[in-house]
Amino acid sequence: MAATVKVWDPLVRIFHWSLVASFAVAWLSSNQIKNLHEWAGYCAAALISFRLIWGLVGSHYARFRQFVRGPKTTLGYLRDIPGGKAERYLGHNPAGGAMIIALLVCMGLVATTGWMQTTDAYWGVRWVQNVHEFLANCLMVLVIGHLAGVLLASYHHRENLVRAMITGRKRTGSQTDIR
Repeated sequence: MAATVKVWDPLVRIFHWSLVASFAVAWLSSNQIKNLHEWAGYCAAALISFRLIWGLVGSHYARFRQFVRGPKTTLGYLRDIPGGKAERYLGHNPAGGAMIIALLVCMGLVATTGWMQTTDAYWGVRWVQNVHEFLANCLMVLVIGHLAGVLLASYHHRENLVRAMITGRKRTGSQTDIR
């Protein structure tokens, strides 16, 4: 068995799978079970709030400064994928970092527009409902893109990234890996 190294701390992993569950419950209960849908949204909002804080003060690989890269680096990484030249990152790769930000922002906006619909000021306001539904659909597209990226990176780098997000451990990096 290959040597492994701890990458993602328990709070990152609990956050990740809790957000997955919150989104799944909210998606599946929309237009069906209003209270469950709303509570799933509140849970997602609380989780996003936690992750924003943990992205500033958390463990090394949890911090935004570790995995959020500029557009040049991210686009370069994306250009290298088709040729199989994308470098392995011990933490999140630049595309993964960009996806995390997109998912956090979109989920935060979905939760915000959902909450707005429960207030007196926006109760029954059609454009808020339309924006909420549009953003929820955008979020589903991002989730599908995220899953495709995880599968692609797992194949390319020959490691199971889903297992890594469960155990917190990845294959020990080589000298060419970016830490």
